[in-house]
Amino acid sequence: MPGASTNGHTRALRSDARNHGAGQLRLAIVGSVDDGKSTLIGRLLFDSKQIFQDQLEHVEETSRRRGDGYVNLALLTDGLRAEREQGITIDVAHRYFATPRRRFVIADTPGHIQYTRNMVTGASTADVAVILIDARKGVVEQTRRHAYITSLVGVRHLVVCVNKMDLVGYDEAAFEAVAADFRETATKLDIPDITLIPVSALNGDNVVDRSQNMPWYEGPPLLYHLEHVHVASDRNLHDIRFPVQYVIRPMSDEYHDYRGYAGQLASGVLHQGDEVVVLPAGLHTRVKMLDTYDGELAEAFPPQSVTVLLDDDLDVSRGDMLVGAGDQPQTARRLEATICWMSEQPLVTRGRYVVRHTTREVRAIVDEVAHKIDMYSLRPDADATQLGLNDIGTVRLRLSGPLVVDDYRRNRETGSFIVIDEATNATVGAGMITGTGNS
Repeated sequence: MPGASTNGHTRALRSDARNHGAGQLRLAIVGSVDDGKSTLIGRLLFDSKQIFQDQLEHVEETSRRRGDGYVNLALLTDGLRAEREQGITIDVAHRYFATPRRRFVIADTPGHIQYTRNMVTGASTADVAVILIDARKGVVEQTRRHAYITSLVGVRHLVVCVNKMDLVGYDEAAFEAVAADFRETATKLDIPDITLIPVSALNGDNVVDRSQNMPWYEGPPLLYHLEHVHVASDRNLHDIRFPVQYVIRPMSDEYHDYRGYAGQLASGVLHQGDEVVVLPAGLHTRVKMLDTYDGELAEAFPPQSVTVLLDDDLDVSRGDMLVGAGDQPQTARRLEATICWMSEQPLVTRGRYVVRHTTREVRAIVDEVAHKIDMYSLRPDADATQLGLNDIGTVRLRLSGPLVVDDYRRNRETGSFIVIDEATNATVGAGMITGTGNS
């Protein structure tokens, strides 16, 4: 196919990965009901001049109709009618905005306990999570639940915004009390970078601009912190993982010898000439070409979609994975995983499901529910025998065929999977791999 040395997307990815974390930041906003998540996002958009005049006029008119008595910036994100009527967030709403320093993708995740599964979905791809805490209520059970899930899904940077500081008179002691309580909770979490900021999303204190009402706070406002937090080193650029999604065989005379394997690079940096292994078969070969619609590439970065051509004519199909010869993952028929259960029908021992991992599907049997997490104490309950809706626990699975996996802490993409109900084809769980039967 027509070739070119590289393209703009590859250069942008390389710059993002190597140049101090600038580029796109995926951000999850989490917290309990009425802690002000949607208002905070609205304030970020408004104060950073990211909304159009007609949007503002619509929000002003809707606020008047509702009798809010102020411009309700939460309406910028509460897009569903049910959300607007109830004043809550029940779905994961995504918003996009940019500053001269960085591009942002914001996931506004739900706070209600019955929508924990939505929160897991929103946080699972985030680089940074922002947890809001009402300064009057302090750390509550949902705060602990959300902090635990944030740690569980591998978010390495957490910003705790103690919100509604205007309702406690911008009192430093009130902030410090909440901060101390959260730090105690954080000792049970695996999050290396935690920052606490006192804010008033309603009035804009310490959101985009520094607050004049809290001179005792010496740190940066939220937006400045988000613009400068370093996330490039969090990405796995070492372990080459390329799940094959589709085999391309053009039916034309011009490309009759063309056989490419299309997919999205999950991790690592893939170059022409790299030695790779096709798993689970274990066949060794080299990368002949990296092809895209825009032409040939010398190297590819995650999460770029490319077509890989190999030196050797091998039997490779959807569900196989190309990996680096020197950094191979495990091939497993048994998994130990932390699962967030998303179905009203509980997960039970001997239950039969389908596990979808990258581009491969296998059937699975639940051998054991090892324990369930008590969301208040964050301790495991070893007496649990099943997982109900929104429960989180450790489960051991036996698979009908091999999966090529990594530990979730090492690689989010190849360390995660979804659980599907065989009968309804509905997604009923999300899993993070913590071990295999090979360990």
